[in-house]
Amino acid sequence: MTESVFTYAAPGLKFGRGASGEIGWDVRQLLPAADGRTEGGRRVLLVTDPGVAATGHPERIAQRLRSAGLDVTVFAGARVEPTDASLEDAIAFARDGGPYDAVVAVGGGSAIDTAKAVNLLLTNSGSLMDYVNAPVGGGRAPDHPLLPLVAVPTTTGTGAESTTICVLDVLALQVKTGISHARLRPTLAVVDPDLTATQPAMVTASAGMDILCHALESYTARWYADFDAKRPEQRVPYCGANPIADMWAEKSLSLLAGSFRRAVRDGEDREAREQMALAATFAGLGFGNAGVHVPHACAYPIAGRVRDYRPEGYPADDPIVPHGMAVAMTAPAAFALTFEASPDRHRRAAELLGGGTDPLPEVVRGLMRDVGLPSGLAELGYGPADVDDLVEGALKQQRLLATAPLEVTADHLAAVFRDSLEHW
Repeated sequence: MTESVFTYAAPGLKFGRGASGEIGWDVRQLLPAADGRTEGGRRVLLVTDPGVAATGHPERIAQRLRSAGLDVTVFAGARVEPTDASLEDAIAFARDGGPYDAVVAVGGGSAIDTAKAVNLLLTNSGSLMDYVNAPVGGGRAPDHPLLPLVAVPTTTGTGAESTTICVLDVLALQVKTGISHARLRPTLAVVDPDLTATQPAMVTASAGMDILCHALESYTARWYADFDAKRPEQRVPYCGANPIADMWAEKSLSLLAGSFRRAVRDGEDREAREQMALAATFAGLGFGNAGVHVPHACAYPIAGRVRDYRPEGYPADDPIVPHGMAVAMTAPAAFALTFEASPDRHRRAAELLGGGTDPLPEVVRGLMRDVGLPSGLAELGYGPADVDDLVEGALKQQRLLATAPLEVTADHLAAVFRDSLEHW
């Protein structure tokens, strides 16, 4: 018996230039009454990272919160591409300084994911690895509700403000994995395009490819009614492609077609920045329910096994492959693999991106080249000898591979990685 039900959920959304200036009022509305007082709770933890803190955005938002009568503690130590160690540090900071009544995240996906992990462990017992997806971690579900979480993205790409996912590197295993549960989804997303103007060009390019792949993967995911029927308690946030997620994905792709190259070329192009922010929001509302598949599964070992790659525009302290870049590296080969499972959707996606009748892999490669992404995995330091190791890491992402429109084997993944060593 196959599935006949799909589910859809999303955070509250406030979008527009200057929206972050209203955050004091927004957070106050989310706080419950305390001790019979109508003003409710008063302590807020603001989570950000050093790079975003240097822009001044977090402090301006903290001041807005204080002006609304809230006590604010700032944690500015979130790591770009969080690790289990960096999340443990953030959790320890929050536990030492708590209790809190709400959490506010200001930054890209790394800051927002750090805030999700902190929120989870502030409100539930156990360790971080208890909640990490199996088989890497225990796959435990939270027993208690989380605090209100307001996500204020400063990058246009991750969609973390809309999703139920917290992504992290487990350092000892050299694997990128995540925590996934509906309770991790932010309560409110405040998307202010003006906050994204400080993104360097490579950050815009990498984050923009994340938007692209969110939309493309959710649009080409396995159709929800092709899964086996589930009982209510078995339903997960990623339910497969469905009519509502399709609508968001299509709109996101059409916005990207007109704004992505412009936003990378000119960071001061406010219209392009606003369209990119909308595209990121729409893609998040889509994939946060439909799911993602092969490119994201392949991205986890690409990022987790990085040796010495340091991209322009990112902190130079440690080697990293930014998440959106890691996802994009295998996208052309992945969509060549999935084409036969849903040819019409792949053709329609290419058309929405302005590619006319060109194959979707070629349209994606053209975008990658135009926005200045690396030419393939070889440029990141990977070679043919790394393929088996990368396949092993991707196979651990069964939560994602299950959403692919075909049964993905180790041989499929090996071909995808080999075909992604050089794109041009």
